[in-house]
Amino acid sequence: MERIAADALIFDFDGVIVDSHEAVTGSINAALVEHGLAPRPAQSLRHYIGPPTFTAFRELTGAPEGSPEIDAIVATYRRHYAAVYLTATRAIDGIVPVLETLSARLPLALATSKSVLFTQPLLEALGLERYFVVVEAAASNDSSDDKAAIVGRAIAALAARGRRRPAMVGDRSFDVEGARAHGLPVIGVTWGIGSVAELEGAGVDVLARSPGELLTLLADEGPPAD
Repeated sequence: MERIAADALIFDFDGVIVDSHEAVTGSINAALVEHGLAPRPAQSLRHYIGPPTFTAFRELTGAPEGSPEIDAIVATYRRHYAAVYLTATRAIDGIVPVLETLSARLPLALATSKSVLFTQPLLEALGLERYFVVVEAAASNDSSDDKAAIVGRAIAALAARGRRRPAMVGDRSFDVEGARAHGLPVIGVTWGIGSVAELEGAGVDVLARSPGELLTLLADEGPPAD
């Protein structure tokens, strides 16, 4: 098995650490219906868990970037999501003990396209905030805040702590591409939203097929976490 040399890890959030399928897809459909559009089968909406919210609704509606229609439907989505996400999101089975072990060995960062409005409250509600020394999320107006920019902020925050060889852990092509923009190695996880084909097509370095496998994939975990 190929192993990854890293002195820190940067995690994606949705699909990797938390299962947010019910909260996200239900809120997407609620927003579509409220704006006079047809709801979609929940399974077909899995594709929209991961990319920035504005990007998802541009694809779903066909409306142009920066249009008032997109702004309005995103605001509606966020209103519905805010009402359910703290109770309809759960930690991925088996991820908590892995985060416990990893965070004792090296610094962990979060880099997510989920809005900053929701990321920290959800971490706190699930008791996960203690595992991450860095949390970077999409700006509240995330229409131009792509994954590469968010990963870049996480890299800079880790560098300020003396960690300059992080690796990315993600489940979508967006994670791979965001990490590759900065030359990072990527561990793709198969329990998330993206398929193995999507991850391999994006050029992931190695696949983890269970949370526990993350513990065996690090060749050099560096000095203990700060």
